[in-house]
Amino acid sequence: MCVSTAPKRRIRVALADDYEVVLRGLEAMLMPYADRVRVVELDTNHLPHQPVDITLYDTFAQPQVTDATIDALLNHEPSGAIVVFTWNIDPALAEVAHTKGLRGYLSKALTGEDLVHALEKVHSGEVVVNTEELPAGSDWPGQVDWPAKSAGLTARESEVISLITQGLSNQEIADRTYLSINSVKTYIRSAYRRMGVSSRSQAVVWGVQHGLLPEHGRRTRLDTAP
Repeated sequence: MCVSTAPKRRIRVALADDYEVVLRGLEAMLMPYADRVRVVELDTNHLPHQPVDITLYDTFAQPQVTDATIDALLNHEPSGAIVVFTWNIDPALAEVAHTKGLRGYLSKALTGEDLVHALEKVHSGEVVVNTEELPAGSDWPGQVDWPAKSAGLTARESEVISLITQGLSNQEIADRTYLSINSVKTYIRSAYRRMGVSSRSQAVVWGVQHGLLPEHGRRTRLDTAP
C-alpha cells in the first residue's frame, strides 16, 4: 500500500488592520507556528489581494463588526473566512459576528498557540467564538506590538490616542471601542501623563509624531512554499 508523504499545506492567512506595527506584532505572535500558519499578506487599509484561507481582522483602532468594513471583507472572495481578533468581547458583538457569517470571534487573551489552534478549527469548517477576558491590569501578551508602545503607552491608551489623532470625539471613541465614556476619559488622562501633554491639540501633534495615524499599504510574502 502506498502512503502519501506530501506535507500538509499550511493555512494561508492575511492580516488586516490600519497600523502596520500592529500587524507585524501579530505576525511575530504567529511566527513560532510557521509550520502550521503561513502569513501571506499584511494589509493596511486594503482588502486582501491574493486568495487566502483566512483573513484575521485586528480591531485595534478599527470599526467593529457592526460596521460596513466587515461587510466589505465578507463580500470580497479572496478574503476567505473572516476571523476577528479583539478585546471587545461584548456578547452582543460576538452575536453580530455570527449573524453576519464571520467564522471566528477571538479574544486577545488567547496565547499564540491557542490562536493558531482556533484558526485551524476555522479552517476545518468550525465557527469559533472565544470571549475570554484579559486578566485585570494586563496588556497584550508577548511579541504583540502597537503604535507608541516604545514611548510607554499601553495598548488601550495607544488605541484611544490613535482615535484622538484621527479627530474622533470622546463619544465617538466610546462608540468605536465599546468602552464607557468614563473609561475613555480615564485612558486619556493616563495617556496624557505618559505623553507629557495637557491638551487635545498637543495630543494630536504627539500622535502624528509617534505614528498614530492610519497607514495605507500592502506587504505580500513572495515565497512559494506550500
